[in-house]
Amino acid sequence: MSRVNWENYFMNIAKQVATRSTCDRKHVGSVIVRDRTILSTGYNGSIRGMAHCDEVGHLMEEGHCVATIHAETNAILQAAKNGVMIDGAEVYITASPCWNCFKMLANAGIKKIYYGEFYRDQRIFDVAKRLSIELINIPVDQKEL
Repeated sequence: MSRVNWENYFMNIAKQVATRSTCDRKHVGSVIVRDRTILSTGYNGSIRGMAHCDEVGHLMEEGHCVATIHAETNAILQAAKNGVMIDGAEVYITASPCWNCFKMLANAGIKKIYYGEFYRDQRIFDVAKRLSIELINIPVDQKEL
């Protein structure tokens, strides 16, 4: 039996993190890593202490559920809450970051973004190139999420 490579290993963990998602419109998981060590994880879900979309329904604006905090934002917030520096790290996300999450990842110092499926926003590719942030697609089986 051969060992899985590091990229698939961390993407597999991001897929597992996504199983904690509390918004049934899309389950997304995120894992922030540096030097092959997990620094933080996050999944999309409601504000801490608030009811979950899966329980009470969605708060929709312009076709998006705005009750949830995205997985990559939650991973950044979890690192900050625990005093974990993520500058220079990489992130594994089961879906490419939306524009707002991409901006947060860039400003947090993330240098490499691995993503599963493409999600919505082409702007990230041009800006990532200008900022020397690598965007790498690792397809994941979304049926499992």
